[in-house]
Amino acid sequence: MGEPQTITVNRKARHDYHIDETVEAGLVLTGSEVKSLRDGRVNLKDSYARIVHGQATLMNVHISPYGPASREGHEPTRSRRLLLHKREIERLEGKLNEKGLTLIPLRLYFNARGRAKVELGLGRGKKLYDKRQSIKEREAKREAERAIRVSRR
Repeated sequence: MGEPQTITVNRKARHDYHIDETVEAGLVLTGSEVKSLRDGRVNLKDSYARIVHGQATLMNVHISPYGPASREGHEPTRSRRLLLHKREIERLEGKLNEKGLTLIPLRLYFNARGRAKVELGLGRGKKLYDKRQSIKEREAKREAERAIRVSRR
């Protein structure tokens, strides 16, 4: 079969949010959207998921139109339905009603069976000082690794 093939990763999400847990969901897509995903023509910036009337929906994901399918093309930023079990949707809805939690797509990928999946993170927004702290920690780690590399020479 093979292993999951990552299409794109939302790198800004882990910078802007504390991710508490992750959930895998399927996507309802048109053929031209799948073709664009295979070409890697997708952007997760400013995207989010929402639960309305017991259905999970992915909002603001930009999948570029597929050139050869221009006649039957798709709307680039249309809302796309997420495939989750009813219990999962109810559990997530309960958590989203808590203060300050949002569903953020962390990455899009094709699983071993070739199905497009999205990894959603249940995140709480970081404050500016949290972001600064994350940057300090990352740079300190980088400095330590650099010092180790230099000392090995």
